[in-house]
Amino acid sequence: MVIHGRLDKPQTTIYTIGFAEKTAKEFFTTLKHNQIKKLFDVRLNNTSQLAGFTKKQDLEYFLEEICKIKYFHRPDLAPTKEMLNGYKKNEIPWSVYEKKYLDLLSQRYIAHKIGLEELNMSCFLCSEPKPDHCHRRLLVEYLKSAHGDAIIKHL
Repeated sequence: MVIHGRLDKPQTTIYTIGFAEKTAKEFFTTLKHNQIKKLFDVRLNNTSQLAGFTKKQDLEYFLEEICKIKYFHRPDLAPTKEMLNGYKKNEIPWSVYEKKYLDLLSQRYIAHKIGLEELNMSCFLCSEPKPDHCHRRLLVEYLKSAHGDAIIKHL
């Protein structure tokens, strides 16, 4: 698109989604409707029976067959087991968890491992139904601040 004589590149849009409290139909319809191209699974454990239709091999198959979405499991984008357990057991408050997780992303050089071009029309998945107290929200906000202007949409 050309605006006032300069070439503007399209806005980068980054999505997040949690699978809890969604049916498979709602989940895949939402991804398809939003034209997601890649899904980054940012869960530590994606093989549990509790994951239902989002178990690793099943999810990878469904994404490709139903939506033509590429699947990537990225445990390096997840919090550590100790960090996650501490928060879930109310041993550390959200504010401490948030700081520890953002420090972990920085220590792992995540902003250097995922470029802006990879983020556009990508979706970050975890289990939490809402992004408020979820690491996927912290992750995409971190990536947005590292790479510049982007739109974040929580599905």
